[in-house]
Amino acid sequence: MLAQILNLNMFAFLLVFARLGTAFSIMPGFSSNQIPMTIRLTFALVVCFLVTPVLTPYLPAQPAAMSSLTLLIASEILIGGFLGIIPRVFMGALQTAGTILAMVSSLANMFVMDPIADQQSSLLSSFLGLVGLTLVFVTNTHHLMLAAAVDSYSLFEPVNGVNFGDMSDYLAHSVSESFRIGVQLASPLILSAIAYYLGLGIMGRLMPQLPVFFFGMPIQISLQIFLILTTLPAMMMVFMRYFEDGLLKFVNG
Repeated sequence: MLAQILNLNMFAFLLVFARLGTAFSIMPGFSSNQIPMTIRLTFALVVCFLVTPVLTPYLPAQPAAMSSLTLLIASEILIGGFLGIIPRVFMGALQTAGTILAMVSSLANMFVMDPIADQQSSLLSSFLGLVGLTLVFVTNTHHLMLAAAVDSYSLFEPVNGVNFGDMSDYLAHSVSESFRIGVQLASPLILSAIAYYLGLGIMGRLMPQLPVFFFGMPIQISLQIFLILTTLPAMMMVFMRYFEDGLLKFVNG
């Protein structure tokens, strides 16, 4: 092993870094702007340096033509981007659930900077994203993201290039599945909101002089926050199972 490291093939290292470095720059948690760029770059270089001797048998010989080398590196960057986007799509289920919860809780106008999505999101979306990412790292599920990136060489061999058809098809199905999971996570509060709105509408018809808006808003917000706190453990268990099952598809063994 030491001899392999000392005689490290720079072409192989560059090829591995093109894929894994791109994946780490997009994966949730590893790509967070809260982490200094030097630390993220150092982490990617160290991981690529350690796994290059193991992945060398999967790598092709160095092409003689510059055009072939450019296409090879470009295909590795595209595959790495795909591997980094997939976990983000899985995390998008919490973004969808949080957006729906904010709408039914009358909290959709409360925006904060979401460190997971790197953009402004509703307060509940940011909260669920932070809880989900914390659980991913606390339960060591982030190791599956690393294993999926390394084991991807048995699924996407560099000599075969990029299979745009299969990758786009899987990405489309993943986005659809992520949206479905997000709606399912928010379904208890959707049902409670429908029941509450129906009751509030009936009350408004029976008592026209009652200021329904000022009367119902505080109760609605308090009720939905209570339901979120009650259902949060079950929501996170469902999300973690979905996140883990999605990554295991890319892990060998």
